[in-house]
Amino acid sequence: QVQLVESGGGLAESGGSLRLSCAASGSIFSINTMGWYRQAPGNERELVAIISDAGNTNYAAAVKGRFSISRDIAKNTVYLQMNSLKPEDTAIYYCNANIRRSLMSRYADYWGRGTQVTVSS
Repeated sequence: QVQLVESGGGLAESGGSLRLSCAASGSIFSINTMGWYRQAPGNERELVAIISDAGNTNYAAAVKGRFSISRDIAKNTVYLQMNSLKPEDTAIYYCNANIRRSLMSRYADYWGRGTQVTVSS
């Protein structure tokens, strides 16, 4: 079994910062990409940032230049540093990882339960 556990969400003021962490644990052979998605009330879940096992990153236009994704491969952990937060960043943030559980298995997507980020104006 595989678990993704997020931490670091909470309340921040506009212009402030928060750092999210997500640790993957369990039966893991290798991890391809890790990333963060978010879902605001009434909206669909959207990609925020993603990082490959080679360290290549991709960001949503709305967060580029403000958010930074990084990864500790040895710890199976991904981070999201969020700076210059805006009220429109308010959402539930979900961790995602593309994981292969054994040499014989295929990669599959796993999700965390989400962590709330609220930015006050």
